[in-house]
Amino acid sequence: MGGRYSNATRATQFNPCGKVRRYINLQKKRIYIPELKKTIVITLSTRALRTIKKNGAFRTLKKAGII
Repeated sequence: MGGRYSNATRATQFNPCGKVRRYINLQKKRIYIPELKKTIVITLSTRALRTIKKNGAFRTLKKAGII
């Protein structure tokens, strides 16, 4: 859940708006894992894509318990 006003505005003005529901940015990706010699299709966040790019697909997915 997130608000609509910045902290500076909140300090000087009444906040009439309610909370806004924010959704995670999910992507459906096909990832090839050379250690297993196979491709998997997985739905993950863009943050997870950055983690996979940094640490490698096999290591990241194994740590997450997907493989």
